[in-house]
Amino acid sequence: MRNLKYLIAGVDEVGRGSLFGPIFAGAVILSKENESKLLSQGLKDSKKLSHRQRDKLVPLIKENSIAWSIGQASAREIDSFGIREATEKAMVRALEKFSSPPDLVLVDGIFPIRLWPRKQKTQVRGESHFPSIAAASVLAKEARDELMKRLAPLYSFYGLEKNKGYGTAFHRKQLIHSGATRLHRKSFLSRLKMD
Repeated sequence: MRNLKYLIAGVDEVGRGSLFGPIFAGAVILSKENESKLLSQGLKDSKKLSHRQRDKLVPLIKENSIAWSIGQASAREIDSFGIREATEKAMVRALEKFSSPPDLVLVDGIFPIRLWPRKQKTQVRGESHFPSIAAASVLAKEARDELMKRLAPLYSFYGLEKNKGYGTAFHRKQLIHSGATRLHRKSFLSRLKMD
């Protein structure tokens, strides 16, 4: 990480509502110049981008970041600590991978990272306001989707390659027929309404 005067990291999570697998968080530090460059290449909220667009942006984000990292929290941690604390753990793990802590963390949403003792700012729809949050969202989304694709053949009953672990009608139906795996979030399944 270059030694700049004031480092601002954007952080965002993906997979919060999934029934299967870990939650991922991305953290990205960008210069103002590279924010503009990435925006001109189509950077925006990962939910508004296709897989193809995100896939194209991933190497550009990595190449044009001062620093970037990914953190995760497992399904077991989600069940043990709850989704909010597990989300925070994933975010902190991403931030702690930086060689030195950022001076400010921009957090998507309304909840601060309680486990992060340094300065932070929350922002609703942060991906639309801060390119570093949008970049973090893209990296986390593609990293998590890639994991789901790698796991899909091992858990072939659930259609992970298509639903990425979310509770689609097919996924819920397969849970009824085949039961849950060790990577399913058991605390989420207790609230699941099966059709």
